Formats: sequence, structure tokens, C-alpha cells
Amino acid sequence: MTLSPLFYSLLVLATLSLPVHAQEPPVNAERGKELFTLHCARCHGMQGHGDGPDAGTLIVPPTNFHRAESRVKSDMDLRSAIIWGLAFSPMHGWWDTISVQDIRLITAYIRQLAPYTPSSP
Repeated sequence: MTLSPLFYSLLVLATLSLPVHAQEPPVNAERGKELFTLHCARCHGMQGHGDGPDAGTLIVPPTNFHRAESRVKSDMDLRSAIIWGLAFSPMHGWWDTISVQDIRLITAYIRQLAPYTPSSP
């Protein structure tokens, strides 16, 4: 019994349409902490509670990464805020200062301080 070319085409199509989850390479948490300390801690505080030494001088308080509103944000949301900044807040974009890899390390460190907690319906 020979299988038709249509069968092979459907088999290839089905195989290619299987979901594939991209895996990011592991990050160096210690390097993420160093970068967070260098670029973020003055506003967000060493533990990410939004209580850094510059926080009191800001009209809009820095994000407390431990609050529920922050913990439900995806890593992509955090990266976007770091890259582009947040409108109507003192959080400016870092796209021209911090590399994409370093932003990824900072995001991983933030997640180490305050793990992602997806919202439930």
C-alpha cells in the first residue's frame, strides 16, 4: 500500500503546526542584580519595594515590584517598560543606554525579587 502525496503533505503540515515554546537561555542572576543596583535601585530600592533614595523626590512613585499589580505583568510588559519607559511617570526609556541582553538580566532579577503571579479569572 502506498501513501498518497496528499497524506504526506497533511503529515508535514500537522507536524509544522504543533506548538513550539521558545526557551530562553539561562541568565546570570548575580549580573542581573549588579545591573539592577546600577540602573534601578535609586528609585525602586534594593529589594524592589519602590523605596530607593530618589523615590521621595518623584511626583509619581516608582513601581513596587512586590505589589499584585506588578506581579501580574508579563516579562514582556516589564521589558517594554524598561525599554520605552512609562508615560506620565519619571520612568524613562533605557533603550539607548542598556543592551537588550542586560534588560533581560534585569527583568530576571526583578522576577527573582518578586515572582510572576498570573491573575486568575
